[in-house]
Amino acid sequence: MVDYATMDQTQRPAMFKALFSVIVWGASFVATKIALRDVSPVTVVWLRFAMGVIILGGVVWVRKQLRWPEKEDWLYFGLLGFLGIAFHQWLQSTGLITARAVTTGWIIASTPVFMALLSWLFLKEKLTWLQILGISLAAFGVLLVITKGNFSSLFSGHFGSIGDLLILISAPNWAIFSTLSRRGLQKYKAAQMMFYVMSFGWLFSSILFLSSGKFYQVQDLSTNGWLAVSFLGIFCSGIAYIFWYDALQVLPVAQTGAFLYFEPVVTLIVAGLVLGEAIFFAGLLGGAIILCGVWMVNRKTSQKKVDISRTTIWRSFLPEEINNWLSGRH
Repeated sequence: MVDYATMDQTQRPAMFKALFSVIVWGASFVATKIALRDVSPVTVVWLRFAMGVIILGGVVWVRKQLRWPEKEDWLYFGLLGFLGIAFHQWLQSTGLITARAVTTGWIIASTPVFMALLSWLFLKEKLTWLQILGISLAAFGVLLVITKGNFSSLFSGHFGSIGDLLILISAPNWAIFSTLSRRGLQKYKAAQMMFYVMSFGWLFSSILFLSSGKFYQVQDLSTNGWLAVSFLGIFCSGIAYIFWYDALQVLPVAQTGAFLYFEPVVTLIVAGLVLGEAIFFAGLLGGAIILCGVWMVNRKTSQKKVDISRTTIWRSFLPEEINNWLSGRH
């Protein structure tokens, strides 16, 4: 049991910041569905990250980290911005038109499993039997969530909705983005690098937004729509990232990463209260199986504190072997 009376004074604020970030991210899927009632996905993504870039840029400026990235890194940050912001958020926003917020939360929770598979396929990292079992369990849990327990749909051609499939694609896409981020994290501060990546991603989104002719939709946003977009931009794409990085400066990676297990639970609660999404037993069971599988995959996560300049949100998901490789300790 945690002794809050003797806990280090710097840890309590850090734990609060980590918990705040996870709650905000858990509610982001619900906010996106609300905004999509008024405007198209590309409009939501463009507005959200316009706000996020301003907030992150302000923080980077205050911390005196604002400078132009080196010329040889522009193409690199452009690729990361496309994969991690423009394409990733397009997948999720478009998917949420038909996918339930709760389903999305459970599927996204399986992302660490795809990271482990990538390390096995491309980094030649060995998987333990516990990790293999965890990957299998998480895959079964995802199928259970998407099919709502009706596995016959796998053979009938009605395997979930198009949105479910887009959300499912976004999970390995984020894993690829995370793996490619290794080089930048060795050279730039985490918040500084995220500012560059988000800026390039927003520029790509701007091209799609302007070429689609959907810019007129901004005036169609209702009060609830603006509240949802503002929540996504200010809190999800701005403050939550900053708080998460601050928490990682104080808490061990594994301890901070453990907070992410609450994210789909937050989505479940908020989606039920705000959207009135029904809670299916198959979804709860599948979600529990996913979390169990993810825990098994990450069972050997390093407990050591890691400098924030070398660590971001995706590093908290990685098994010890991959973290060692990323840190050059292989």
